[in-house]
Amino acid sequence: MMKAHTTDTSNIEFSMLERSKTKKTATKKLKCSVGSRIFDVFNVILISFMMLCVLLPLIHVVAASFSDPVKYAAHEGLLIFPEGFSTKAYEAVARNKNIITGYMNTIFIVVFGTTLSMILTIIAGYVLSRRNVGLNRFFTILLVFSMYFDGGMIPFYLVVKGVGLNNSIWSLIIPTAVNTYNLVIMRTAMSSVPESLIESAQMDGAKHWTILWKIMVPLVKPTIAVLVLFYAVSNWNSWFNAMLFIRDRAGYPLQLVLREILIQNDMSMMTAGAGGDEFMLSETIQYATIVVATLPILAIYPFIQRYFVKGVMIGAVKG
Repeated sequence: MMKAHTTDTSNIEFSMLERSKTKKTATKKLKCSVGSRIFDVFNVILISFMMLCVLLPLIHVVAASFSDPVKYAAHEGLLIFPEGFSTKAYEAVARNKNIITGYMNTIFIVVFGTTLSMILTIIAGYVLSRRNVGLNRFFTILLVFSMYFDGGMIPFYLVVKGVGLNNSIWSLIIPTAVNTYNLVIMRTAMSSVPESLIESAQMDGAKHWTILWKIMVPLVKPTIAVLVLFYAVSNWNSWFNAMLFIRDRAGYPLQLVLREILIQNDMSMMTAGAGGDEFMLSETIQYATIVVATLPILAIYPFIQRYFVKGVMIGAVKG
């Protein structure tokens, strides 16, 4: 009798669980109303359209760069596949000394510029995130003020020229070493680290330098990864400061060389020996140069993309 009673009780409990699951499923189905489904469909269509707007120009550029110059010149409209596969444009790019020199200059700027920027941003972010530092709020206000107001292009040029950086590759690194927006992100991330960790480290005899590199930096790695990408992309795409300060063509970064090719259509060195196909080849060379200039950032981005939301939003929610 006891076994039968136990069996009946378990059956009742099982049926009650099944009913509760059924009710939850029905509630979820009710929540997915017609309006929400329409909204979801609209979002999918909108995002798909935006994705096409981004992808189609990229596909056209890559396809055109691998196209035969003569066949591409006769093509009209959007290009999805290469018109007669050819690597003549990339061979011409490889022969151009300006592009190779520009590539080396840009790599130097990205590596040393990003390294210097991150060191300064991490140190300044740590100082500004400490509550017991004198005039902390005052310096923070000054930094935020500089983010909205500056002296303008002429004073900037005069300052760089006055300190002897004109026509030097360091004029593209030192004057713009710290970005205020990135510094604010770093300060916010470090401010979110519990103060108890800092106090316990100080009780164990740790100095600020040890706290910074042994505690702070490991805890804000997602933010550091995001800012590294921000600085690297900014240094890679920078051309305006080079146009202001660099006079020697051997010091041109890649983006300034690319600007000359696209705007001034300077193909004299790249189309030498092309004969009657010189103009047609120049069209595909422009696209090949764009691919060469964009490929490194596109290759690095997927590995850092997962840190983006976590790195930028860290410390944004309080409480």
